[in-house]
Amino acid sequence: MIVTAPQNYRNLLGEKRVSLRGLTWQAYQQILHALPQSRSARLTYDRGILEITMPLESHEFALRLIERFIIILIFEMGLKIKTMGSTTMDREELDRGSEPDCAYYIQHQSQVAGRTVDFTADPPPDLVVEVDITHTDIDKNRLYAAMGVPEFWRYNGRELKIYQLIEGIYQECDRSPTFTWVEKEYLYEFLEQAQQDEMEAERRFRERVRGHIASQKKTEG
Repeated sequence: MIVTAPQNYRNLLGEKRVSLRGLTWQAYQQILHALPQSRSARLTYDRGILEITMPLESHEFALRLIERFIIILIFEMGLKIKTMGSTTMDREELDRGSEPDCAYYIQHQSQVAGRTVDFTADPPPDLVVEVDITHTDIDKNRLYAAMGVPEFWRYNGRELKIYQLIEGIYQECDRSPTFTWVEKEYLYEFLEQAQQDEMEAERRFRERVRGHIASQKKTEG
């Protein structure tokens, strides 16, 4: 087993990471179950590589605000959601497992509402979000594509990339397949405004969403 870690943690702004290589699925499971449930570290396992990520302030700031951004859209658009957070998504048959930053059932919410999700039988979450400000040894695109996640957002602290699963491969797109009218710039503006005042940023974004919905209803009427 080979252990790798960043040489200088002081230069890391988003996450601290440690990678363990040459692990079997059974060894990964032993480590996973030996760690406390209340831990902040997140585990990602991909065919022998286990990455342990410890989020820092800038990671958590971006993550919580992106989640709020999504929840505002869901609420104002009258959609339903089941939030999975960082629930462990283990797929032994794929030799892969992940604790994503955020995962949501939206289109399939009714299928999993009111019960515990079984990832071996239920569909994967409709949307997964990962904040990776520092380098990760895991190819997250291949990992979530293999799991069949239809939509994947990645944010690196500067840029949001949105991917849609098409014939088993992620294709980058400029708009979310779930929120087709929402431009990436809306998120950038929301994050920038929230640096100074999160509540004001939320108020402005809610007004923008409500304005769009009202305009759409007028057009349809």
